[in-house]
Amino acid sequence: MRVLIVEDDARIAADIAEVLQASGFRAEVAVDGEEAWFRGGIENYDVIVLDLGLPRLDGLTVLRRWRGEGVTTPVLVLSARGTWIERVEGIDAGADDYLPKPFEMAELVARARALVRRSAGHPATLERAGPLALDLGRMSATLNGRPVSLTPLEFRLVSHLALHRGRPVPPTELLERLYGDDDSRESNAVEAVVARLRRKLGPDVIETRRGFGYLLADP
Repeated sequence: MRVLIVEDDARIAADIAEVLQASGFRAEVAVDGEEAWFRGGIENYDVIVLDLGLPRLDGLTVLRRWRGEGVTTPVLVLSARGTWIERVEGIDAGADDYLPKPFEMAELVARARALVRRSAGHPATLERAGPLALDLGRMSATLNGRPVSLTPLEFRLVSHLALHRGRPVPPTELLERLYGDDDSRESNAVEAVVARLRRKLGPDVIETRRGFGYLLADP
């Protein structure tokens, strides 16, 4: 899952990025409104965490521009000004959720995950694919009822397949979700993660559709 964090306070942005990455997200940071507007309009993110008090372009203006341009990425708005009037303004501008500062990091992670699930049409935190069960809230997996130890990278890949079940996911999309804008990564990096998952989960859980990508097997 790929997240854009729009926050001009470097310490807060780093703290949010660290927590989200530990929770299975691929975190990227934009430090002002103009950069956020540009990146949010051309890049594919699963969710955006948007602070309202930004330099160069305020958060509400950025959000209105995105929605006016047809950007449908779920947006979780953060604001130090938690009055009900500003919450209404944020929702009216197109926010999907609103979290006033100060906040607990665990709540931010839970809300971001919920937005990703709802956007993908999967409101439940538990995803199943035959003998495989993924708990997206706890970042845990079981196979035939037994716990399976997955690295954050492995869980990120298989959970993305689960959230987009029913269609082959191209390697380029998986590469972007796993590593973001790191151009040093190549498509064989995805193949390596898939190979490790097949050793842990069995050879038939993840299917390969030649020329299209990977998908979870439909039992």
